[in-house]
Amino acid sequence: MNKAFVKESDQNDEDAGPEAPSLPAGVKNYMTVQGYQRLRAELARLMNEERPAVVQVVSWAASNGDRSENGDYLYGKKRLREIDRRMRFLTKRLEIAEVVDPAVQPNKDQVFFGAEVLYMDKAGQEHRVTIVGVDEAEPLQGRISWISPVARALIKAREGDTVTLRTPAGVDELEILEVGYPEA
Repeated sequence: MNKAFVKESDQNDEDAGPEAPSLPAGVKNYMTVQGYQRLRAELARLMNEERPAVVQVVSWAASNGDRSENGDYLYGKKRLREIDRRMRFLTKRLEIAEVVDPAVQPNKDQVFFGAEVLYMDKAGQEHRVTIVGVDEAEPLQGRISWISPVARALIKAREGDTVTLRTPAGVDELEILEVGYPEA
């Protein structure tokens, strides 16, 4: 079939953007122990389970003959590229990871990486956040990246302190109510 009638691009899938936020230049990739273990487990699962299963399907589909209209083959090759891209990404992130165990933080009364912080904004709303690595951030679950504006405002503050958070909407004052470090 002529490529003019097939909705495929000639671009390599590796040109796709990053899967997670990139780190600022010269900054370490801090991670909690749990975050590091989660990424390693995902890499192992992709390498030992998913990739071999997809390779088997692609091999079977390729043996069926005409590959141009073989959905199993085309989808399998696409999925294989996605898995390989994710494995490369995880490998690079794990190579530069700096694992930090918040449980051994000596200054538990001050906000640092891994801290769980309860703060109140100037509207009177309370928020509980845990400061984690870039690859572990889940803002809707209260897990914010250590390079986020809120985390940067909170870092080095103590219970009772009020810190200034500058946002596009203006300046907000955050009063720190609690600082704690979850046990591993």
